[in-house]
Amino acid sequence: MVSAFNMIVIRTFMNGLPNSLYEAAEVDGAGHLTIFFKIVLPLCKPVLATIALFIAVYQWNSWFDTMLYNRMDIKYTTLQYELQKLLAAVTTSSSATNVSANAAHGTPSSKSIRAAVTIATALPIIAIYPFLQRYFVSGLTIGGIKE
Repeated sequence: MVSAFNMIVIRTFMNGLPNSLYEAAEVDGAGHLTIFFKIVLPLCKPVLATIALFIAVYQWNSWFDTMLYNRMDIKYTTLQYELQKLLAAVTTSSSATNVSANAAHGTPSSKSIRAAVTIATALPIIAIYPFLQRYFVSGLTIGGIKE
């Protein structure tokens, strides 16, 4: 249910937080849940945004799941599965002998179609990234502790 890689990334980030933050909160009378929700979780926004981007890219590019589980019902396919079918059809139909014939008739080559499909696949993720970029700021804990 949960990716081990994502858990290791989050754990490593949390282990990098200074212990002085926890100690200062305990001195102020905060309990474990208060420390987690009011101190640790807000400081973990960059790593949570990174994991969210990892998961979004993985889910966006997962055409294989649709091929396995939903191959027969054509009205419930995903964009990635349709693009993969298009790439497979273009790759198998194009050969080195009919490239010149395609150019004479104005039909796009398989490389052109592959490039267009790649751009169509990457556009939504490129559109999401600027909204998450503000969380990728390093050094949020700078200034939190003076040691």
